[in-house]
Amino acid sequence: MTDQTSPPVRRLADWPHDRLERLADEHGTPLYVLDTDRVRENYGRFSAAFPDAHVMYAAKAHTGQAVLSTLLDAGADIECAARGELQRAIQAGADPNTLQYTAVNPPKADVEYAAQLGEDHPGLTITAGARDTFDRLEARGYDGRVAIRVNPGIGTGHHEKVATGKDAKFGIPAEQVPTLAADIADRFDLVGIHAHVGSGVLQGDLDDHCTAIERVANIARETTREASVGLEFLDIGGGFGVPYREDEPPLDMSEVGERVREAVGDMDVQLALEPGRYVVADAECILTRVNTIKETDTATVVGVDASLATLIRPAMFDSYHPIRNVTAPDRAPEPVSVGGPCCTSADVFCTDRPIARPERTDLLAIGNAGAYGYELANQFHSQPRPAEVAIEAGETRVVRRRETLDDVTRVESN
Repeated sequence: MTDQTSPPVRRLADWPHDRLERLADEHGTPLYVLDTDRVRENYGRFSAAFPDAHVMYAAKAHTGQAVLSTLLDAGADIECAARGELQRAIQAGADPNTLQYTAVNPPKADVEYAAQLGEDHPGLTITAGARDTFDRLEARGYDGRVAIRVNPGIGTGHHEKVATGKDAKFGIPAEQVPTLAADIADRFDLVGIHAHVGSGVLQGDLDDHCTAIERVANIARETTREASVGLEFLDIGGGFGVPYREDEPPLDMSEVGERVREAVGDMDVQLALEPGRYVVADAECILTRVNTIKETDTATVVGVDASLATLIRPAMFDSYHPIRNVTAPDRAPEPVSVGGPCCTSADVFCTDRPIARPERTDLLAIGNAGAYGYELANQFHSQPRPAEVAIEAGETRVVRRRETLDDVTRVESN
């Protein structure tokens, strides 16, 4: 059984340093290290806070087969935002009838694939946030299960680029939903209302997040009343975060469950949620070796073999990720700037941050890399993407081999 009493957050100091050193020696660096037991624990804690809800893992946080198969085994269903995620979920063992596909400006190939999948597996639900997407589905001949993604006009989360609840790209404006719902119900099997208002919500954001959830629930009530449609579920998305900074407290999931249920209120529908970051963020770290120490008048620069190609979130979102000297955690801390080998000033993991003073060949760990870490890894500067190893029940296995330069150029021709 999943341990629902496991610590609500895993800090870098909690990773077994001796084992991380051995993994780095055996598999090289940079290296992603995934703890699937922690993935299972996090899912168990979240689902325990919502015992009567339908909990689907948001695959976009980490689509690795090791993650998906672990969560399917733990009883989770999967929510997908792209054709590739649908394919990967099925490859990991998901029943297509249990999948939910949330289309955002879907390319033609995605619409074709999802519609065919829904025809072959009528339990599939397609969520759309534009009238045009529904028209495209109808033109394709699809008339199955659908949900309407609404835009409540309220966004929450750790960065403006993830405050999707107020971004016109996502969802149908609230005032248009009741009229659209009546039309959609005539053309499809309308089963739900969906919204995702933001990402990275922590304890201090909970009031705003619950206000947004209350707004979404009211939209669903209004839609049910004015459009005279019955709904199976209200899907409030995910967005629940984990503390990236060492001094940030974790969410109290018991309180979160109570607050969310209070915000939704009484509704004769099933509550659905799509946690992603909460499930995987602290279940993975990145190992990287120090290769250069440079003293300047303004900074001590620590060069490592990881880069923004390995983890782009600091460059993309100005995100904070904890960093620890695994080799010598007890050395006196010293303000250092840690950066990689890419030829851009954006390739920096931290600036003037106190870390146990690194020396060349030291092993550093970068924490909370499980959510949108490998998902956003890239091949900038023709860097092969790193290997990924998984730890489960004390055993280690390679779940993603390290790319080679041949892999980088394999699809090219001159």
